[in-house]
Amino acid sequence: SLRFSSSNVTSLCCLCPFSGVYLLGKYAQIKFREIQEREATEYIAQARRQFHFESNQRTCNMTVLSMLPALKEAIVTQLNSESLTTLLKSKPANKLEIWEDLKIISFTRTIVAVYSTCMLVVLLRVQLNIIGGYLYLDNSVGKSTTTLLAPPDVQQQYLSSIQHLLGDGLTELITVVKKAVQSSLGSVSLKETWSLLELEQQLNWIRAEVEASSRRSLSWYLLADDENVLADQACGLTDNDIMTIKLLNETRDMLDSPDFTTVLKACLNRGFSRLCDNLAEFFRPLSAVSLPLAKIIPIINGQINTICSETPSHFVQELLMNDQVKEFAANVYETFSTPQELQK
Repeated sequence: SLRFSSSNVTSLCCLCPFSGVYLLGKYAQIKFREIQEREATEYIAQARRQFHFESNQRTCNMTVLSMLPALKEAIVTQLNSESLTTLLKSKPANKLEIWEDLKIISFTRTIVAVYSTCMLVVLLRVQLNIIGGYLYLDNSVGKSTTTLLAPPDVQQQYLSSIQHLLGDGLTELITVVKKAVQSSLGSVSLKETWSLLELEQQLNWIRAEVEASSRRSLSWYLLADDENVLADQACGLTDNDIMTIKLLNETRDMLDSPDFTTVLKACLNRGFSRLCDNLAEFFRPLSAVSLPLAKIIPIINGQINTICSETPSHFVQELLMNDQVKEFAANVYETFSTPQELQK
């Protein structure tokens, strides 16, 4: 392509005015074409990045739905109310004692289901957008290095850290929630009647106690924070393992950020609000102002089937489509899909 310095153009203009005008016009055309090409390249890159981001969000949604059955199974295994309802059908002598256990377990598992589903939605948004950002860079045209930021083995190791939420994190969450439920409902008679508003107040009190009395921030339930555990999850010190630890540390930074806390709280608010909407449906058909606790327990007990449903329920859909979740996901993706030299 032609290149002209300002001194060359000036000297040519002096020699021949007409040729000078022609050359200036030609120079302007070339510069204009360069600007057009650069803008077109930037537009294509931005469009490609946007397409990749939107595709990544669909992957996030499908991953959440695919993991809900495993989450539900983990909760039900530790809080098995079905065995208690089966016992009650046999009309045992200790019927009242079993009902008391059922009361605590039913409320505990439904509240744990709300917490853990919200946590799963937001955690996967963080993890898959960190991975998505790095994959975008790995596949970028004109990438300066052949070293992958997120090789397949690293992705697999990194994403396996979700098992903490389904394992130790869930067990600890159940312990904290069960203690709060026992504190709030332990002395409440099965014959006591509650209006829908009173039921909502009870749920709010339990939630407040869970979040106030927790020895750790809510993010602990999502990802192990001990350095040795992170190293164990990465299974050694190969290059891939070091990359995995880096991803885990970056995730921890995200989970400890004020933005994450805000988004998780927004999801929990939406989740508990949707739970109350679901419960309201059981009051309306009966035209009941209030129901005895013994009738509310089976209603509460069955909510896990809606909350942890692999077919998109209103509960899960509202979390996945939450505007704050979407905006947070976009910010995470933006951070990790921007080349490091442009971040400085």
